[in-house]
Formats: sequence, C-alpha cells, structure tokens
Amino acid sequence: MPAEITPPAVSGLVTGPDMVATAEAIVEWQLPNGMIPWVPGGHADPWNHVEAAMAVASAGLLTEAERAYDWLRSIQRPDGSWHQYYLADGVEQDKLDANTVAYIATGVYHHWLLTGDRGFLEEMWAVVEPAIEFVLDLQTPRGEILWARHADGTPWSFALLTGSSSICHSLRCAVAIAIELGHDRPDWELSVAQLAHVIEHEPDAFAPKHRWAMDWYYPILAGAITDQRARDHLAERWDTFVMPGKGVRCVSDRPWITVAETCECSLAHLAAGETDKARELFGWIQDQRDDAGRYWTGNVYPEEIHFPEDEQSTYTAAAVILAADALDGTSPTAGLFTDHDRLPPLLALDTAEDPLDEVTDRRS
Repeated sequence: MPAEITPPAVSGLVTGPDMVATAEAIVEWQLPNGMIPWVPGGHADPWNHVEAAMAVASAGLLTEAERAYDWLRSIQRPDGSWHQYYLADGVEQDKLDANTVAYIATGVYHHWLLTGDRGFLEEMWAVVEPAIEFVLDLQTPRGEILWARHADGTPWSFALLTGSSSICHSLRCAVAIAIELGHDRPDWELSVAQLAHVIEHEPDAFAPKHRWAMDWYYPILAGAITDQRARDHLAERWDTFVMPGKGVRCVSDRPWITVAETCECSLAHLAAGETDKARELFGWIQDQRDDAGRYWTGNVYPEEIHFPEDEQSTYTAAAVILAADALDGTSPTAGLFTDHDRLPPLLALDTAEDPLDEVTDRRS
C-alpha cells in the first residue's frame, strides 16, 4: 500500500484496517478484465462500478482501482457512453443512462485528488470529455438532463431528480478536470449552472418519485441545495425516511433500510453541516457488517431479514468506505461529496447579464 494513502477511520465506529478489509472484499469479486459486479456472477453498471473504484482507491488499492477504470475505457462506445448493465461476457441492458455515463468524471477527479497522478488524469481526459458531451446532449433548454437514450439513440421523455442531481456533481468534477488540464469548457460551466438552478428552484421539472429517499437527500449531497436551506430540506422529511437506530428507508412506505442509502444520507447531512447526524447515521449501519468486512445490502424490520435475500453488494461496501472517508476528514478526497466550495463555483445565472462573461472574467 502506498505510504501516502491512509485508509479512512471513524473513531469508535470503524478502523483503517476495517476499511481495508472491506475494500479487499470488493476486489475479491473484481473480474480479471477489471469489471466490478454487484455480486459474484451478477451484473455491473458504470455508476456503481466507479463508486467501487473510488472506494478501493481510498483504502490504498490503487492497482485494482486503475484496472476498473481501464475496463471502462476499453468498453466505451464511440459516442462516449456506456450501456446501463454489463455481464462478464457482454451487455445485459443496452439503455444509455446519462447519470451512469457522467459519473466517470467524479471517479477520475477523485483519483486525481487522491494520487496527484497527472498522467492518469491526462489519459482519462479522452474518456471523460466524450462522456460529458454525450450527457449534455440530453440537456433540455430549461436545464434538466433527460434520463437516458435507447440504444438506437432515441431519448427518454423525462428527467429524474436523483439522476440529474448526481450529474450536477459529476459535471462540476468534469469542469475541475478541464480547468486542471487547461481546457476551456465555458459551455459546461453554463450547463451545470442551469442544471443546478432547475434542481433548486423547479422540482416539477422531474418525474415524481417522492417515495424514494434518494430524491429527498440527493440535491444536498450533490451541492445544488446548501446551507440552511439544505438543513431545512433534510429536516422536513427526516421522519418519513429515517428509522431511528436502524438507517434510511429505500422508499418511504416500506419497512426496510439500505446501507448504501444510509451512507449517502450521512454524506448529505455532513454537506449540510450536521456532523453529529452524519456520524449517527453511519454508526447505525455498522451492525450490518460481517466478520469479513462485507455489508448486507439492506434489512427489513422488525423481522430483521436481509433484503435482497443474503445479498452483500460491492456498491454497498463502497458507499461505506466513501462515507468513512468523508467523516474521517483527513484525506485529499474527504470533501469531494461534502465540501462543494472545493469544486469550481456555479455561475450566478440570476445576476449576470451574460453568464459566460463571468467565466471569462474569472479566468482573466
């Protein structure tokens, strides 16, 4: 393990060796080609695959993380996208999901922050740039990002709040990469500002999925809603989604919690400045850890039955490591999802006569 990468630890909850064991459990299921499936013999999707790559890198397993990025590079389509689901021997679901495509920018920027490896950043620019262009081709004039395209290129007719929120964060990471490499992309900066504006001010732009916890916390996790408004937003539906002492429900009307969503919600509270709640949520799911370092995907209460049955997914383990990194707060990547001031600022659409002039002025 490179000496400069210290695995995350959260005092009283998880140790650095705990998180290394969890990362090693992820890579135990990584395929020789670099793909990280959800479970052995299962499928992979580019979003959760990148999540896993970030997590194992945070624990110091850089070779395995880079193999994961190599796999994505090797299967990227000519239009910059990836299909939604892959199996070991090919494509399982051929839809082209904008959010899963955009997430490569978050992963690449995370790896750059962690390692300072400029060669990796320069090499992956050729992957990130066409992926972001594919995503932005799905942006509407109002600003939201349509969910996906069919494999034949036909776009879906609606946008999703969770997906667009995640894309908003990924776009800011892409802008940060472009700035670091000296590539001017003012159109990207305008696009992300328009997207953030819609997320914050026009929730009706998105297909209603009010039952789902991710639609509740993701605008805060992605940095589109911040400060006191973020705290108020999280407080408004805390009782709807949180099972005290257990975790965060996947959907509001079902009695099960998922570890990944609890960890993501922890990140959202941390981003909103509520460290105690973030730590509390993270602590609740530690009873879902087994002796090998894996975490159960979800649990049903009061029966305490694992759901899906006996599933310990790699993306769940990855979410735990990334939440631990943020709560630890000492690594170069600790603030990636929680300190949005470290990312390029959003253009002020409501005050600038020409937002692109703001980009020019900032670079002068």
